[in-house]
Amino acid sequence: MPTILFLHLSWTTVDRRTMIGPTEKAFLSRFLPAEARRHGARIIVCGIVADHVHLLLRLPGRFDVPTLVQSLKGTSSRLASMNNAFSLRGLRWARGYHAKAVCPSHVEDVVLYIRAQNRRHPELAIDS
Repeated sequence: MPTILFLHLSWTTVDRRTMIGPTEKAFLSRFLPAEARRHGARIIVCGIVADHVHLLLRLPGRFDVPTLVQSLKGTSSRLASMNNAFSLRGLRWARGYHAKAVCPSHVEDVVLYIRAQNRRHPELAIDS
C-alpha cells in the first residue's frame, strides 16, 4: 500500500502587505497547481486572500517539501513581478512558511478551513 501524505502549507506576503488582488489571485490559482504537479504533488484546495496563501497538498510518501515551497514561492514571485499581465503590484513573499502534516481523518476539516479564508478574513477577501 503506497504512503500518502497530506500537508497544510501557508505563507504570507512580505510584511503582510496586501499585495494579492484579483489579477494576482487569478495568476496564483493557475500557477500553483501546475507548479505543484511539476513536482509530483497535487493541490486539493487553495485559499488565497490579500496577504497570504493556504494550500492543502497531497504528496507522495517520499517528498522534498523545501524544494517545492521554494519553487512555489520563488517562481510565482519572479513571474508575477516580471509580467504586468500576472500582477500590476508584483508579489513579494515573506521569508519562511508554515507546514503541518494532516491526518487523513482531518483532511475534510482542513479543506473547510481553507475554503473559509474569505469569511475568516473579510477585510482581506479578494473579489474575483
